Amino acid sequence: RPYNFVPPFLEALVNAALNGNDLLPCVQSITKHLGFDSFMYGATGTPKPDHEAMSYVYTTLSKEWVRRYDERAYIEVDPRINLTWDSAFPLVWDQRNVRGISPESDAFLDDALQFGIASGISFMFHGPHNSHVVVALNSSVAICDEVRQDAVVRNLPMVLMFGGYFHEIFMRSVIEKGLAPRSVGIALSQRERECLVLAANGQTTDDIAHKLEI
Repeated sequence: RPYNFVPPFLEALVNAALNGNDLLPCVQSITKHLGFDSFMYGATGTPKPDHEAMSYVYTTLSKEWVRRYDERAYIEVDPRINLTWDSAFPLVWDQRNVRGISPESDAFLDDALQFGIASGISFMFHGPHNSHVVVALNSSVAICDEVRQDAVVRNLPMVLMFGGYFHEIFMRSVIEKGLAPRSVGIALSQRERECLVLAANGQTTDDIAHKLEI
């Protein structure tokens, strides 16, 4: 048994993973138990230095949100990512403390509201070879009052344990086995393909910008 200790509230999740069962019902149940509405885990898998990196996302959110997140390159402006990228501390956020970073970030927050992502907790795991893993639990509550904040703080140790155990499960069952993601991102645009061809032929960023007038 690879897990020497399992907190009681995570036993169903670990047992599902060990038995090869669907994790989704357990993930949804734990997320609700901790006071949140949705869960997201994102990882760049580089188990060995000579392996090509692959990005994985596991979420209880809709496929429509995953598609929009990819199409609109939200990872570049998502404050849950940017504010934890180089930090070991979790980000507890709502609409008051992440607004105003940039117009693009605010546009992301506006869109996320439509999918019930209005506040929450996010944190990073920093792995070898500069790999990053983000865990985010989201709530549809836009402004966290004092009661809500106290509840979030009280549950923070369990949230971090949940993220840690899920990360371990995902690493063992998917990334370390080198399994390919079930879906890929949207196709590259014509301009993106042009940039890649020029970069592959030794052109610098400035060269490409000048040649393509961008």
